[in-house]
Amino acid sequence: MFRGSSYHTIDTKGRVIIPVRFREPLQESTEQALMVSRLDKALFAYPPEEWEKIEKRIHSLAEKSDAMRRFRRVFIGAVQHCPLDKQNRILVPPELRNYAKLEKDIVLVGVLDHFEIWSRQWWEAENLKLEEEDMQNEEVKSEIAKLGL
Repeated sequence: MFRGSSYHTIDTKGRVIIPVRFREPLQESTEQALMVSRLDKALFAYPPEEWEKIEKRIHSLAEKSDAMRRFRRVFIGAVQHCPLDKQNRILVPPELRNYAKLEKDIVLVGVLDHFEIWSRQWWEAENLKLEEEDMQNEEVKSEIAKLGL
């Protein structure tokens, strides 16, 4: 399981070091790699076994609406297989780096079955949006309260 967040840099070649706590779940995987796609101005990185589950769920929903078919086309169509090298880094392909505006300062954010890779600028904007918009919405506050928080 992927939890927590950490600040890192992406090098000029597009390589990202995967922190130890994010490598541990990958050690249980049959291959040392990540399946990386794009969504919400960020990159979503899944172990291959988790990615297979996501594909099955998306496939089952995609037949129900045009919007889900478009989502499937973009999310699955953008995925890249990114193996870990000997220094525990992945090479993020240029098209994914461009989408997420990954230039130097990045944030890796664990969200249980996967982790996300954000540009630091967009991550800070996402946090600000939660605080200034979402947390002011009574419906959102109610949903969070149902979690016991």
